[in-house]
Amino acid sequence: RLGGAVARECGASPPAGSASFVFTGEAGQSFGAFLTDGIEFVLIGEANDYVGKGMGGGRIIMRPPANDAGEPYLLGNTVLYGATGGELFCAGKAGERFAVRNSGASAVVEGVGEHCAEYMTGGTLVVLGPVGHNLGAGMTGGEVFVYDTGIGLPGMVNGELVDAHRLSGEHQLLAEQVLRLTPDHPRRAPFWMTGMRRCIGSGGSPPRPTSRGSRMPTRARSPLAPRDRPPPCPPPEGKGMLQG
Repeated sequence: RLGGAVARECGASPPAGSASFVFTGEAGQSFGAFLTDGIEFVLIGEANDYVGKGMGGGRIIMRPPANDAGEPYLLGNTVLYGATGGELFCAGKAGERFAVRNSGASAVVEGVGEHCAEYMTGGTLVVLGPVGHNLGAGMTGGEVFVYDTGIGLPGMVNGELVDAHRLSGEHQLLAEQVLRLTPDHPRRAPFWMTGMRRCIGSGGSPPRPTSRGSRMPTRARSPLAPRDRPPPCPPPEGKGMLQG
C-alpha cells in the first residue's frame, strides 16, 4: 500500500524525500511487495514467501534477532518474484525459487534453495553460501555471483542457458564490485573474492569491467539517493507524506 501511495502521488518520478521503517518479529506473505524508490524496510526477524514481490525500487534489509541460534533461514520461497528494481540484503538464507523472474533487482543473501534465478532476465544476485539444484533454469539475463570454495557449484547449475566460471584476471574488478555490495554485511570476509563464481544467462549481455565499474550498484550510489532521473515531483499542497 505504501508503494502504491507513493506512485499515486509522484507517478513515475522519484519522491522528494525518503522514509525508513524498522520492524521486529515475523512478517507474513509479501513483505515489501511493490516497494518503490525512497522507502527502506528493515526487518529484525524473519518473513514468509514472496518478500519483495514486484518491487521496483527501495531497499529491504533482513537481520536475525540477537538471540538467534545461528545459520538462520530468514526468507521463505519465491523472494523478489517479478522484481524490476531495488535492493535486498539478507543476513541469512532463503528458500526455493529465489529471484524467479527478476528483471532488475540486486540482492545479497547467505544461501538459497533450489531453482534460484529461474527465468531471470536482469539484475544482480550475490549468494554467499550454498545453493540448491537447478540454478539459473531459463535464465536469459542478469548475473549471479556465488561463493563456492570447492567444485560443487557446476553440478547445481542448469547448463542449458547458464555459464559458470571463476573470477580471475580481468574479472578481478568485478569481484571487488561484488564486495562493495556487502560493506556492512555481518559475515563479510576478504576471502570471498577468491572463492566467487560468476553465472551469466547466455541470452544476456554481461557488462564489461571498466575503471568506472559495471552496472552493479555500490554503497556510494544508494537507491535512496537521487539518481539520473527526472526531477522529483513537488509535494501536493498541504501534504507531506514523505519527509526529506
